[in-house]
Amino acid sequence: MKSIKFKESNVTLAENQPEYIPLPVLYDSSEKNGTVVSCYRLSLWERIRVLFRGRIWVGILTFHRPLQPQFLTTRKKNIIAKRKSK
Repeated sequence: MKSIKFKESNVTLAENQPEYIPLPVLYDSSEKNGTVVSCYRLSLWERIRVLFRGRIWVGILTFHRPLQPQFLTTRKKNIIAKRKSK
């Protein structure tokens, strides 16, 4: 599974931190919940595993801080609202 850049992404986290893999995200500081959205592409074998086993594992580095709420989905519209043009 690989994080990928997507149309709405506007920031890359850990871009200059060699100990981490850079993570393209959508971050809107004006959004009240501080939501950060990332997108991942699964390899063929990962897609087959998900199809037959129906599981995705998530690992989160908390650095011993409280865990923040997480939301996983397969539909962009569930997490990125359509923005009205001005």
